[in-house]
Amino acid sequence: MFIIKYKKIFLTLSIILVLVSVIFIFTFGLNPGIDFKGGALLEVSYANGRPEVPALEDAIKPLNLNQVIIQPTGEDGYLMKMRDLSETEHQKLLEAVSLSGKFPATEKGFTSIGPSVGSELKRKAIVSIIMVIIGIILFITYAFRKVSRPVSSWKYGVITVVTLLHDIVIPTGIFALIAHYTGAEVDTLFVLALLTILGLSVHDKIVVFDRIRENLRENEEEKNKKSFSEIVGTSTSQTIVRSINITLTIIFVLVPLYLFGPETTKNFALVLTIGLFFGIYSSLFFASPLLVWLEEWQDKGKRS
Repeated sequence: MFIIKYKKIFLTLSIILVLVSVIFIFTFGLNPGIDFKGGALLEVSYANGRPEVPALEDAIKPLNLNQVIIQPTGEDGYLMKMRDLSETEHQKLLEAVSLSGKFPATEKGFTSIGPSVGSELKRKAIVSIIMVIIGIILFITYAFRKVSRPVSSWKYGVITVVTLLHDIVIPTGIFALIAHYTGAEVDTLFVLALLTILGLSVHDKIVVFDRIRENLRENEEEKNKKSFSEIVGTSTSQTIVRSINITLTIIFVLVPLYLFGPETTKNFALVLTIGLFFGIYSSLFFASPLLVWLEEWQDKGKRS
């Protein structure tokens, strides 16, 4: 009952976190990667030690490739992001990064995406997130169709979506802040991280809501009936250990991936870790209090 007793504090904290995250998003913005705006990505490695970044920039400058972002990867390689390249420009770039043979470079990967493909990927990413949210509302409304008292089944779905928006807005805002100082970009792995957060977070919320549903059924058969807030508080307490253990298990895998994994998956691991942390928070400290607050608001409206 601790969570329900101090529900106003937890609800207020969540609202503040979301508002701050929205401010970060609109203030700093999100830098679209080559997946969405088009461009080329080249990864090279050096067998006998890699050159310094300024030396590479000086070698690339005569090629007139406009801005080229060079990021170290591992101990002997670089990731280079730039505009879309022709095959001739691609080969000239490979020759340039070897510094006339002084630092022989091995191409580990090259990806080129045109602007039209990037726009299509952006559209599909937005549609995917919207379809997932609609699917969640419909599924939860159907799953809780027999639970109509004191909160209608469709409201469980709405509350779930509200808390899921909380789960993806906060990590997006934190990422916008980090990207402002590090130059990190939004790519398809970022979108995949958000979709994964939605999937794992909705699982936690369904577990909590399902326990509430079962306890509501049992309460109907008891002589000394409990209040709705007591049932929600008890249900949350019954699922808190399970939810935390599952989330921590996944985070324990993501942290080494971020620390020791390839450069291309670091943002994915970071966003997913942040999202899972706030996802478990919202399942226990936001969704349940919000459900009780909605029931009390409905009850107050009926009495007035």
